[in-house]
Amino acid sequence: MTENELSYKIIGAALEVRKTLGVGLLENVYEVALAYELKELGLKVESQLVLPLKYKNETISNAYRIDLMIENKIIIEIKSVLELHPVFYSQVLTYLKLTDIKLGLLINFNTPLIKDGIHRIVNKL
Repeated sequence: MTENELSYKIIGAALEVRKTLGVGLLENVYEVALAYELKELGLKVESQLVLPLKYKNETISNAYRIDLMIENKIIIEIKSVLELHPVFYSQVLTYLKLTDIKLGLLINFNTPLIKDGIHRIVNKL
């Protein structure tokens, strides 16, 4: 399945989660619910994936944590905030570069319309 096909399924699952749960919950609630929906679709989902980082000659074992990794092709960063800060977009792009993944989704579940809370971030696409 391509990144675009996967992202279509992910967005559909995010819509279902938002429709079911509404707004105002903690990020981890949306993360667990979205992971559930994606697994129900038969997708490989890794949650709270801790990855190492190589800095010069040093390996930092717990350098960063990815909210959700789907099929080893898409990174999802989940937020539940009033407003997305520009650093959140940079955070996802950094994760994409460090993992050499091409597509990330930044999803903010705390928006009046969930479609306004879904942002695609690309790395070398």
